[in-house]
Amino acid sequence: MRALRSRVLVLVDESNVGSSVRTAGRGLDWLKLREFLAGPNTGRELIEMVVYAGLPPAMPIWQEERDKKNKFVQWLRSNGFMVVTKDGSPAEEGRYKANVDVMMAIDALELSVEMQPDVVILVTGDTDFAYLAIKLRRRGVRVEVASVAQNLGNILRSAANEVIDLAPLLRTLEIMKVQEPLSNRLPRQQRQQQQRRRPRSRFRAPTAHKEEKGRI
Repeated sequence: MRALRSRVLVLVDESNVGSSVRTAGRGLDWLKLREFLAGPNTGRELIEMVVYAGLPPAMPIWQEERDKKNKFVQWLRSNGFMVVTKDGSPAEEGRYKANVDVMMAIDALELSVEMQPDVVILVTGDTDFAYLAIKLRRRGVRVEVASVAQNLGNILRSAANEVIDLAPLLRTLEIMKVQEPLSNRLPRQQRQQQQRRRPRSRFRAPTAHKEEKGRI
């Protein structure tokens, strides 16, 4: 008799995880992140992966960045992610504020009742989610926190059943980045000569382009 697979709900604090991987000098492939946390090889069943993203304010000075963020949000949705957005408001020093913590916490409690997951994975290192982790555990839900280790607060670490270090995923991406085609490592003049000899159609790489769009 086959063992039942754990049903998993993944909630992502996009700003927090994005900041963490950029600080580490990496990029993040969202499709690989989903596979890493709850793909077929994990032996789990993914119910939903919800990404909470703050948008730049709807103001002329932020329009270019807002358009770029909306494009990223559209890419996520077209690849099966559920996305919840919040409009930001101007803050000091030319920045903006778009805190999604409250929305994510409320949804986590409501969705745990509606979807009945066995496991909730919080993709964040923000210690503000420590109490949420405890509340979910009191409902009988296993809580795992996924973050880059150095950006994970100790209070959140101790509140979860288990911590998932995202470093292996980032290392994999870094290796892929280093192992680029030999032609890209040749001197510029030689690369240009090779490119002139190749058919133009070879420069099309739809898959790679699609993955690049999914990185932050």
